[in-house]
Amino acid sequence: MCDVIALPTLSDLCRFVLGALCQQDNLDPNQTPLQQSLITRRGKPCGLFFQVQGPRLLRNYAIWAGDENRILYYNGTGERIAETRLSEAPDPGLLMA
Repeated sequence: MCDVIALPTLSDLCRFVLGALCQQDNLDPNQTPLQQSLITRRGKPCGLFFQVQGPRLLRNYAIWAGDENRILYYNGTGERIAETRLSEAPDPGLLMA
């Protein structure tokens, strides 16, 4: 899967990633917390790391590579399972503000 969509705000991005990660294993996005961490390169923010946890130690991951305008999705075994390209995305340089 490699879709192209516009996610102009950080909240749009987080909401979309949560839905995509939950859809992989039929988790309820309203009951599944999304954990996120800042990714930096040479001290400057360049993206976000997302994770959801489900029953039976299930963990799915996604990485938003802000400078590449894409989101990469991984299952619990570390296998890349999907990619989404962004035509519009938040500025990763504003993540630390």
